[in-house]
Parts: sequence; C-alpha cells; structure tokens
Amino acid sequence: MAIVNQVQKKVRMDLWEIVKLQFITHCFIKNIKVSDLDLSCLSMLAISGETELTDFCNTAADNNIFGCSQSVRNAVAKAERKGLIDFVKVGKNRKKIKISKEIVVQTTGNILLDYKFIRFEPQESKGSE
Repeated sequence: MAIVNQVQKKVRMDLWEIVKLQFITHCFIKNIKVSDLDLSCLSMLAISGETELTDFCNTAADNNIFGCSQSVRNAVAKAERKGLIDFVKVGKNRKKIKISKEIVVQTTGNILLDYKFIRFEPQESKGSE
C-alpha cells in the first residue's frame, strides 16, 4: 500500500465564496480558463438562478462586477462558448440565462464541499538485471 501525504483544511465560507470555489474547481479540473471577473459573474448567476439576460447584465454592472452591461453581455457570451452558461429562449426577442446543466453547483442550504484529489509518485520498474 502506498503512503500518502494528506493535507486537510477546514474553512468556513460565506455563500459567495463557496459558490465561487465550486466554479474555480470545475474550471481547473476541466482546464477552462476564466478570469476573476468571469468567476464573479458566474457566481452571481448561480446564486440568482435562471435570469433574463438584460436584467442580469444590468444587475451585474450595477454591482460593479463589470464596468457596463455590454461587458457583462460579452462575458456571458464567452462563458456560453466555454459551456458554462446555457441560453433559454423566451418568446421572440427575450433570452434567459442559467448555469449549464453539466455543472453541479450548490447554492442553498448548508454546503460542505468534499473534494479528494490524489497524485501518485511514478513507480520504479523492478526489471531483471
């Protein structure tokens, strides 16, 4: 049996931080490059739930996540191309956005994240001499 050096950390976080950490972890595992502003935008969407696109862009700009609603719209489009956000068409000209079904993000109740990552040392070959 291999010896494993284990690191355990216990941290209490607020809702925003724990939601953001879930996105950071997902994006790291899937090798998806996102900025801190993009993570904040995704966290806000996850917490607010499915939202009308224009309302979301205005709210994110009002909360200074990005400078203006057009910047938020650009970030949303980029996140959609990366598979992080889904668009839902409502009527002729309206769109709603939500976090992709592929990403499981907990945003309600008590949340405990229990990730286990491991790295094994390469084994030396025991060949004949």
